[in-house]
Amino acid sequence: MSDAALWSALADPHRRAIVALLLDRPRSVGEIVEACGLSQPSTSKHLKVLRESGLVRVRQDAQRRVYALDPAPIAALDAWLEPYRRLWNRSLDALGRRLDATSDDT
Repeated sequence: MSDAALWSALADPHRRAIVALLLDRPRSVGEIVEACGLSQPSTSKHLKVLRESGLVRVRQDAQRRVYALDPAPIAALDAWLEPYRRLWNRSLDALGRRLDATSDDT
């Protein structure tokens, strides 16, 4: 799985909605179709992209396929975002200090 495949998979809002839905718990294709309001073929295409990118795993449960998030790629994305998170936090901290200083002057 490449970083590009992960970002590409998450670029689509429907796939992000599916990932958010699976954050709660594993779900069958039927549950995902119902929750997302997409057609079954469209949902299956999105699930295929998510599966091929490594973001989700699938298991067979009798006649149903059940999808679940794979935490490893999410952890990799989180690690990639960490330096940016530190940058944002420093910027927000500086803004907070400036706002505090401004409110102290009034």
